[in-house]
Amino acid sequence: MTGIIHFETFLLASILLNLTPGNDTIFILSKSMGQGKMAGIVSALGIGTGSIIHTVLAAFGLSVIIARSLLLFNIIKYAGAVYILYIGYKMLTNQTELNTDLAEENKAADYKKIFRDAIITNVLNPKVALFFIAFLPQFIEKSSKDTVLPFLTLGLTFITTGTIWCLILAFFSYTILKRLKGNKKVSNYINKICGLTLIGLGIKVALTDNR
Repeated sequence: MTGIIHFETFLLASILLNLTPGNDTIFILSKSMGQGKMAGIVSALGIGTGSIIHTVLAAFGLSVIIARSLLLFNIIKYAGAVYILYIGYKMLTNQTELNTDLAEENKAADYKKIFRDAIITNVLNPKVALFFIAFLPQFIEKSSKDTVLPFLTLGLTFITTGTIWCLILAFFSYTILKRLKGNKKVSNYINKICGLTLIGLGIKVALTDNR
C-alpha cells in the first residue's frame, strides 16, 4: 500500500486498542443504557465523526500545533471537561424515569443532540489528537513525499474498526436495558449511575496533561 508500512500490524493494533475501554466507551455505554439502543448507535456514529475530524486535522498538521501549545491544549481540555460534566449533571438531575418501553424509545431521545454531544465530546478530547499524531506516523514511510493520503487511510481504518466495536457496545448495553424492563427500582438508578460516570469522565479529562 503506497506510503504505508506494516499495515497488517497496524490493523491488529487498531483492533486491540479499540477494545481497550476509554472515554468514548464510557460515553456510549452511558447513552445506550440511559436512553436506549438507538441513542447508543447515534453516539457511536457521533464519536466516529469526531475521530474523522481529528484524522483530517492530524493529516494536515494542525494537531501538531495543539500538541506543542500548552495554552491551546488546556483550552480544549477544559472546554471538553466542562461539557462532559454538564452532560453528566443533566443526567444526574434528570427526574424522568428511565424509559424501558421499546415502543416509546424514539420519543424519549433527542438523537440530533446526542449525535452533537458525541462529536463535541470526542473533538474536545486533546488526548485523541495526541494519539493520532503519535500512533499513525509509525506506519507511514519516512521517505513518502505525500503523507496526507496514507494518514487519512490509516485514520479511516482505525475509525472503522473503532466504530464497529462501539456499535457492538451499544447493542450489548441495550440488552442489559431490556432485562431491566419492568424492574422500576433498578431502572430508576440507571440515569444517576450514568450521570456520575460522565462526571467522573469529565474530571479525568480535566486532569489530563500533555505529556
